[in-house]
Amino acid sequence: MSEIPTSSDAARLLTHLAQARPGHRVTVDAQELSRELMLLRSFQAQRLATTHADLLASPRYSPATHFFLQDVYAPRDFSQRDADLLRFYQGISKVLPEKAVSILADVVALSNLTNDLDDQLCRALIDEVGVTDSISPQQYAAGYRVCDNYDDRLHQIRMIDRIGLGIDRLVRIPFVGVTLRLAHAPAMMTGWADLQLFLERGFSAFKHMKGAAEFLETVDRRETTILDRIFDGNPEPFDLIL
Repeated sequence: MSEIPTSSDAARLLTHLAQARPGHRVTVDAQELSRELMLLRSFQAQRLATTHADLLASPRYSPATHFFLQDVYAPRDFSQRDADLLRFYQGISKVLPEKAVSILADVVALSNLTNDLDDQLCRALIDEVGVTDSISPQQYAAGYRVCDNYDDRLHQIRMIDRIGLGIDRLVRIPFVGVTLRLAHAPAMMTGWADLQLFLERGFSAFKHMKGAAEFLETVDRRETTILDRIFDGNPEPFDLIL
């Protein structure tokens, strides 16, 4: 894992966003998700909300749970946000130390991995499992086994944990919140709204928790257990005893 960024690193990172130094922003045409991908992501969002219903109901953990459900796994198009994130990372990685931007690199990598895994699973569900208008838990699990990518799925879970721990460290650094707020108006004016608001929501959700270790450990343990149950052929892989 990369060295923890200092308050100076974090301030410089956000200053680059405020001053739009990454360069000319590339506008991406909004893409309507395919019916199949919308079906898959809707199922996944509902499954996650069910599995982690206690976290959603927790005053401490609800904002962070909503952040993941709405900003990572929601059934909507994130292409502009992802393009902004990649552009921003490519620009600042040339002028800031790796430790200051490693978390952005991880977020870009997680987004790409999640999109690839969703595409693979979507094809498996339609072409091999026979999904049409709805997805059952058993069909979803069968699609996982058809894809046969346990290691990639485990890596996805571990990346979420690593990114979460990185955000948790960042929100503890003095002046990061102030700098992020100062970046708001310039980011809105220069077209970086999707990225700025994404960063603000993530910061706010993790700041609210006052420590994310228990939350992240709970999510990691549950998702790893479900993954193992799927690949073990358990007929009810999502029925966890919490």
